[in-house]
Amino acid sequence: MLTEPDILSRHVDGKGLPPTSGGSPHLPGSAPQGSDAPELTPHATGSPVVSLVDRLLMEALSRGASDIHVEPQEEALVVRLRLDGVLEELETLPKTLTPAVTSRLKIMAELDIAERRLPQDGRIRRSWQGKVFDLRVSTLPTRYGEKVCMRLLDSGTTHLGLERLITDPAALASVRAMGSKPFGMVLVTGPTGSGKSTTLYALLSERNDPGINISTVEDPIEYTLPGISQTQVNREKGYDFALALRAFMRQDPDVLLVGETRDQETAKTAIEAALTGHLVLTTLHCNDAPSAIARLTEMGVEPFMVGASLLGIVSQRLVRRVCPDCRQAYHPSEHELGRFGLLSSQEQSITLFKAHRHSDPDAPPCPSCQGLGYQGRVGVYEVLRLNETLASAIAQRASTDRIRKLAIDSGMKTLLGYGLELVRQGLTTLEEIERMILTDASLESERRVKALHTITCRGCGAGMHDDWLECPYCLTPRGIH
Repeated sequence: MLTEPDILSRHVDGKGLPPTSGGSPHLPGSAPQGSDAPELTPHATGSPVVSLVDRLLMEALSRGASDIHVEPQEEALVVRLRLDGVLEELETLPKTLTPAVTSRLKIMAELDIAERRLPQDGRIRRSWQGKVFDLRVSTLPTRYGEKVCMRLLDSGTTHLGLERLITDPAALASVRAMGSKPFGMVLVTGPTGSGKSTTLYALLSERNDPGINISTVEDPIEYTLPGISQTQVNREKGYDFALALRAFMRQDPDVLLVGETRDQETAKTAIEAALTGHLVLTTLHCNDAPSAIARLTEMGVEPFMVGASLLGIVSQRLVRRVCPDCRQAYHPSEHELGRFGLLSSQEQSITLFKAHRHSDPDAPPCPSCQGLGYQGRVGVYEVLRLNETLASAIAQRASTDRIRKLAIDSGMKTLLGYGLELVRQGLTTLEEIERMILTDASLESERRVKALHTITCRGCGAGMHDDWLECPYCLTPRGIH
């Protein structure tokens, strides 16, 4: 029977890792001289658990994972990675390793290893291949032990420009116009992990100039941008977003970034800053751009203050890019197009792409995507830019549906409409749009967009142009449209 050290040795050395090198040993948990982040190393040292955890972290970093889930189950300890927004199983370890692995991670995050009944939050900083990575650590007591979830943050990452994030020229111009204003508030909305911070920092980098004072308050600080003042909240000491914002107002600011607006005090303080001559960028959790107004109202912010301070709202999602090397071209069926509100007479001849899932064990997988069919992600944006009509409707406490209709009438492209454009360009698939964006509300909004720009034939459902007297597909006279 294998002992626990034997099992650990097999999982540490069985992945082709190099053996312990000669000379003075390097302890993975200790920082090398002159570095503020300890280096991850695959070498087996005095503790096999240390090497096992380091190997799991390096595997996650090398594969570009955004999250690591270490989940105790009844029969095993399962490690999963979130790759391009989807969880993939990395490894299954013996359940006897659960206490050792979770304790090692808690030690690295400077958490209390004796406390196993309450959730804890911590942070790990490690360097690997010349880069410094931060891991936001969260532990949760479960039935079979403590689950550890880690969000990977590349603190030295190169920030993408807005033109690489937003592919639609009109949406890009609107976001840049809002970010160039001297005062007002810009909201970026979306679920956790949808790239809100990346969009905000891309906007900040365009405003970053020696003549402008930029300050940010975040939880935690995800990116490092030279030339700006960044601060992190500390709730244990009572230092929250609202307190940091009030302190910023005494620091002669020009542009303020608030990591998240989650309560009434923060929302009101941010709006007051926007009304007193500052540009405020912040995030909010809601489903789409129009529903952000209702979210602020629910927090207790007066609607007239929202209408007076708000420049616009950017709602976004991240969908997986279909692999360009192994994608498969096809012509969608009428039924498939109808599910997305597309007109079969206009779209059926178009060539779309779907992901190729590797299923043949005898054939090698695609070297670009490793047989997953997708590689990387692309942003889907919905930009609501405020005008006098929308501001007046907000001040009069208009419903979310009313605000959505007014925004569409003023030219807002919906999330679904933006996503379908990416499908037409061959960047993603209808399957991915359905997984991330397609809902009854989004479908209704997209149909309203089409109704504004086309006349639909009641005979066959085809799109009509304004100058057509009859339907060219079924010859139904225009008089009964």
